[in-house]
Amino acid sequence: MDTLFQSLSDLPPTLGGGEYVLLALLVAFCIGHVIAWTYMLTHAGLSYSQTFCASLLVLPVLVALTMMLLAGNILIALGLLSIFAMIRFRNVLKDTRDTTFILWAVVEGVACGTQRLSLGVLAVIVIAAIYLYTRVTSFGSRHRYDVVVSVQWSGNGSTAQLKHVFRRHTVRAQLASQHDVDAERVDLSYRLLLRDPARARELIAELQEMKEVERVSLFHRSDEAEV
Repeated sequence: MDTLFQSLSDLPPTLGGGEYVLLALLVAFCIGHVIAWTYMLTHAGLSYSQTFCASLLVLPVLVALTMMLLAGNILIALGLLSIFAMIRFRNVLKDTRDTTFILWAVVEGVACGTQRLSLGVLAVIVIAAIYLYTRVTSFGSRHRYDVVVSVQWSGNGSTAQLKHVFRRHTVRAQLASQHDVDAERVDLSYRLLLRDPARARELIAELQEMKEVERVSLFHRSDEAEV
């Protein structure tokens, strides 16, 4: 046991001994939890990966340990660089947002491995709050709507009836496109912000009861890709 833990006593003075090493790794582990939980809570879309989330948990600990190994030892630093040069990472991230989470985990690991624990803790709180803010406010979304309703309107009647129906079911209705099929029929597409998204079927049923409506289609916002 003495031989096993002798290396801890030989650590550079800047690391503060084995107690600090254990504390730094535990803090990095806790910060990894915050990063992974933030990713889980703010993720949207179909590219979610459980293994990627688990990697976010482990990555700060690995980076913190790497920074400790590099402290005060140029030979270990060169050895690690040579090892990293031989490793080729072929995993392609599907979302640029995932790249920011990787960078976040790496920076937090660096903070823990270089004795800046308070900075790392404060940073993880602030950055997690920023990600939650972008999730709650849908920051960056070009269109604020829940569904897209496509209606084929026939006859010469006014489309004011459609607006009357939309006024009862929606907070905001925006005409997205209008295409003439022939002299009597026209395809209309509306972006709708519903008062109650759970009652979308009632809106569709009411539109289908109108004699001027030949066809109604509804698409959720998540089915459309923003450019």
